[in-house]
Amino acid sequence: MPGTLTIAVSKGRILKEAAPLLAQAGIELHDDPQTSRKLILETSRPGVKVVVIRATDVPTYVQYGAAELGIAGKDVLMEHGGEGLYEPLDLRIARCRLMVAGRPGARPHGRRLRVATKYVESTRRYFADQGRQVEIIKLYGSMELAPLVGLADLIVDLVDTGNTLRANGLEPLEHIADISSRLIVNKAAMKMKHDRIVEFVARLRAAVEKREAA
Repeated sequence: MPGTLTIAVSKGRILKEAAPLLAQAGIELHDDPQTSRKLILETSRPGVKVVVIRATDVPTYVQYGAAELGIAGKDVLMEHGGEGLYEPLDLRIARCRLMVAGRPGARPHGRRLRVATKYVESTRRYFADQGRQVEIIKLYGSMELAPLVGLADLIVDLVDTGNTLRANGLEPLEHIADISSRLIVNKAAMKMKHDRIVEFVARLRAAVEKREAA
């Protein structure tokens, strides 16, 4: 509908940290996103709703116009590629690092490295840019297990405190990218609903700057 805005966000840490920013931008959620089973959340702002989906699906919903806007981690956007999207604002929430990790001093030589990760495209680009040939093994969880049982030499994963790595005898070895959540906008929607989206982006930017200055 003309003038309406749908914002796609993933449940969990990102939505928990984004909710106060949205509230400062004049968009308060009517339901508690941490306890509600609803996938479409109404807000205090007429014509604005929030849809709660898987983190990896957020860019797809925005790319195809099912949502005009979204909030997604940079790790997800790096994998997606950003087709059909603008990325106007770093919200500076859900911060962490995308790292290469492994056993202390792990630098196997004489053969192609095996790297376990769910970030296949980011991992491929990183090692290709360095001219290093690797075999990438896609996993969906428990990355830390891969080097311990001989499935892979290294892993590429998100690292926050590093406690999980250390608990499993691993350590960060190489830094790939700093990760935080970004606001993304559908390119076609930016043209069709330009004034309303620009106003929302400005409100959200002001909320981010106010929080950072506190």
